[in-house]
Amino acid sequence: VKSSRSSASWKASPIAEPDQPFPVRVESILFGELDCVARNVSAGGIFVEMTEPLPLGAHVRVSFPSADSSAEIVALGEVKNHYFMNYAKEGLTHSVSGMAVRCYAFENESQQILAECLDRFRVLN
Repeated sequence: VKSSRSSASWKASPIAEPDQPFPVRVESILFGELDCVARNVSAGGIFVEMTEPLPLGAHVRVSFPSADSSAEIVALGEVKNHYFMNYAKEGLTHSVSGMAVRCYAFENESQQILAECLDRFRVLN
């Protein structure tokens, strides 16, 4: 399965804050490549919004641009949980579904780049 969104739009919007939505690419040998939205990134994992989450135990490669768009962060992980959440915003009810991915490895310098981004957010907040 491949999303119709272009790589250019995916690359244009880096992670802004750890709990704000940002674009990610999820790749799986069994399920293909998907452009998604993620939230709540940390050194140990990431929440990826998907209407149909990949199966528990699926191994994925998640990539997204760093906060300043100078590098790509690439994490290897496993789908650990599925979530469906309802919430209210500006008087309207919304819902989101997705999966929690536990990161077990990072490619190249991605772990260090992510740590620097997260440290920068802690200082700013």
